Amino acid sequence: MTKTVDLPRGTTAGLDRPLGSLGSLGGLLRDWLPRQRWFAGKDRPVTELTVLSVTELFPGCLHLLVHADHSPHGGTAPSGDCYQLLLGVREHRAPRLERAYIGRAEEGPLAGLAVYDALHDPRAAELLLERLRIPGTAGPLRFETAPEARIPGGLAPRLLDAEQSNSSLVYGDSYILKVFRRIQPGVNPDLEVPGALAAQGCARVPAPVAWFRTTEPSPATLGVLQPFLPDAADGWTLALRALAAGGDFTTEAHELGRATADVHLALAAAFPSAVHDEHSRTAEAMSARLAAAADAVPVLRPFVPGLRGAFDALATCDAGPLAQRIHGDLHLGQVLRAEHEWFVIDFEGEPSRPLAERRSTQSPVRDVAGMLRSFDYAARQRRPWRPEWARRCREAYCAGYAARAGWDPRKKHALLRAHETDRAVYEVVYEARHRPAWLPVPMAAIERLARWRG
Repeated sequence: MTKTVDLPRGTTAGLDRPLGSLGSLGGLLRDWLPRQRWFAGKDRPVTELTVLSVTELFPGCLHLLVHADHSPHGGTAPSGDCYQLLLGVREHRAPRLERAYIGRAEEGPLAGLAVYDALHDPRAAELLLERLRIPGTAGPLRFETAPEARIPGGLAPRLLDAEQSNSSLVYGDSYILKVFRRIQPGVNPDLEVPGALAAQGCARVPAPVAWFRTTEPSPATLGVLQPFLPDAADGWTLALRALAAGGDFTTEAHELGRATADVHLALAAAFPSAVHDEHSRTAEAMSARLAAAADAVPVLRPFVPGLRGAFDALATCDAGPLAQRIHGDLHLGQVLRAEHEWFVIDFEGEPSRPLAERRSTQSPVRDVAGMLRSFDYAARQRRPWRPEWARRCREAYCAGYAARAGWDPRKKHALLRAHETDRAVYEVVYEARHRPAWLPVPMAAIERLARWRG
């Protein structure tokens, strides 16, 4: 079943058609959504699609928030996610937008019109930037800029292909706009955290210059515009280049450790972090995630007793560093190197986790563990596998972190093992669902961590 809502009256594609109900558009979206890379429910059929809000952003472009439900028919509690869509409508199908084509509406006020993903249309992308340049509103949408921001017009847009969970537009190699696809009520950390770090004078994170949000059906962040670093390369690309050339990466890893500590210190200053992590509660949550993962991925089950030992040890270990705001999903793809400096990006955290959890205080060891797992991932991209390369990078990264932070992650054995184990369990579930060919990478870590005797 697909629910539709009435649209405000307006014009679409210059055709002067009043917008009443969405008609067959809901059916088109129900078929199209599961095929998108950023759609989180690929392994679960969409049982119901509900349009939560519709705004005519400008002629020929509709802004939608839709809820995709995965509950079995007859279920009591809905399960699913809210997604943000920008849909273009045209009288004729455009060959240059073939990749973005969704379908042709058969009924309702859009009957006969071609519907497509508007972020692929340069004209729509240009008009979206114009909305951000000049603060204002469009229905429940609010477009805002930083007080000192002066965003020039006429910047040519291009849509990046590398995004997995969101969509990003680059404007003239000057700015990058991240359009969040999976929407949760509240302030997105990718707006909140860079803004707070900029106020702290932290130069490791590009500061937001503009953003847009909605007030309906619940207040939520929809997108953030930040400076773009055109000559930067991400850490993943640089690590693979080093491996391909047979080169060393320890100098870069050491500097990256220092950069991570710089960001953690700035986060601790910007947000309250006055209590220690409650290890027993964290261990319980990790054990619960392990149990759920073992149910979902049977190959994990033989290792459960050994992995659970890591969480049992966490519950009784020493206090460790104070809990604080962290990045939450740190790996080599979330860092950029430009002009011999490391920058940290994408503070959204793991989109699959609740927003309240992503905004909570956690042990900074979690970020360290995420980066250590990333070195292992990089080392396994070439055969034969080079475990020594990964080990040297891990050591250099932790040494760089310790030199800046004042404490050494390597001396927090139980903490580091537990967080690395939790990260590897997450990776197993992710790879099993989205990239089965990559599953051996986290499973190798699972085998190692299950055997760990400290």
